[in-house]
Amino acid sequence: MIEFNTSLIEWSRAQFALTAMFHWLFVPLTLGITFMLAIMETIYVRTNDPEWKRITKFWMTIFGINFAIGVATGIILEFEFGTNWSNYSWFVGDIFGAPLAVEGIMAFFMESTFIAIMFFGWNKVSKRFHLASTWLTAIGANLSALWILVANAWMQNPVGMKFNPDTARNEMQNFWEVLFSPTAINKFLHTITSSYMLAAIVVIGISSWYLLKNRDILFAKRSIVVAAAFGLLFAIVTISTGDSSAREMARVQPMKFAAMENHYHGKSFAPLVAFGALTPDPDTTKKQDFVFKIEIPNMLSYMAFLSPNAYVPGIYDFTHGNPEKGIISYQERIDKGKVAINALATYKQAKKENNDSLALASLTTFEANYQHFGYGFANTPEDLIPPVATTFYSFRIMVIFGGLFLLLFIYMFYLSIKNKLEGKKWLYYIAIASIPLVYITSQAGWIVAEIGRQPWVIQNLMTTKAAVSHIETSSVIITFWLFAITFTALLIAEIRIMLKQIKKGPKTEGGH
Repeated sequence: MIEFNTSLIEWSRAQFALTAMFHWLFVPLTLGITFMLAIMETIYVRTNDPEWKRITKFWMTIFGINFAIGVATGIILEFEFGTNWSNYSWFVGDIFGAPLAVEGIMAFFMESTFIAIMFFGWNKVSKRFHLASTWLTAIGANLSALWILVANAWMQNPVGMKFNPDTARNEMQNFWEVLFSPTAINKFLHTITSSYMLAAIVVIGISSWYLLKNRDILFAKRSIVVAAAFGLLFAIVTISTGDSSAREMARVQPMKFAAMENHYHGKSFAPLVAFGALTPDPDTTKKQDFVFKIEIPNMLSYMAFLSPNAYVPGIYDFTHGNPEKGIISYQERIDKGKVAINALATYKQAKKENNDSLALASLTTFEANYQHFGYGFANTPEDLIPPVATTFYSFRIMVIFGGLFLLLFIYMFYLSIKNKLEGKKWLYYIAIASIPLVYITSQAGWIVAEIGRQPWVIQNLMTTKAAVSHIETSSVIITFWLFAITFTALLIAEIRIMLKQIKKGPKTEGGH
């Protein structure tokens, strides 16, 4: 049995989750608001209406406040791969590091270069050059997201690589397969379009506050019409990419898919639980019963395989096996994984001793069992079941609120084009309340993606336990609390600065 320092693993996971979730508070707004800035400035350049310039400058300030803190948390996040997850970095550094390197060299430098012109180039460069800088800043920010999401998608579905038994590392074989895998495409499109929705909600919510206060009316109405149209378009795309992401998940991460639905026993004509509540149970490895549920008949089968009578395997199928459906049990995969781990160790020792025959036999055994390699780091099948309740509820938060935001975009856009936005205080309050709700929804999406794939840090290849660095638990605990205090202080500072800027409102040209 493989022994691990459970306390170290849990604290390392907690520290990484803390950093990632704080970082993701800042990234979505950055991704979406830059394109809205570019749209607003494009309207200004085409119409030469100074009000559009005033609108662009205000939202540019909101973007700048958010961007600065997002960069700081992102840098810390990348360092943690080396400090807390060195085994992971060694195992896949040749692959995981490549997209991050491209992100730093190409996208981040592109964004950083043109952001300076965007902020400080007013009245110093031509209108069209400044507009081009704003568009290039937006493109650069989203290219950064592309490479980071490609790296994350590879962890969810490792492709385009080959394991080198001599170095015990995965090495990239096909960069384009990594970049254009269906998982990477779906993850990128779903993540950035949902980020565009978040940015649109923030713009609508802040603009609604101005309408509620009966000030800067023209500014608020114009901001809302751009954000509502932008948000509506990408809400539709988000729903579409979410649908294709679910099918991809059912194909490459079927246990996550089953956990997301609390789908325990596999079945054909499987219903989708639109909403439900689970019986509280501290043992998340046991079957989670429903207190109540509202189901859509056959919808889970259709969502997973585009067929209402398709068989959707459940948690039980994977843990105990289902020979009729060609699914071997987790215990069998664990046993085969341990064979692969032992064969790799024997191979490396035989190579040192120049025992070619033993090395060849061990390598043959390893390659025959490599697809189960990661399972060898688990001790029981229950170790491979993700937290079902957390994944189940997070998915429904994401979907239900996403649907409500779509309705808000439709209604706001309708009122904007009909010029009927004024005097609807109840709607302003809903829009303002939607700002914290859209951030909760965004975080819930990442909880589904990351908590739902536990215990895997790389699907089927490396568990979280095997990825962690061998460092003192006390060091991780200390840095966890230091980060928690620092990040909280930064968040409070950012909110205070943004609220102060919002209260000041958009400046007139003479006040800039």
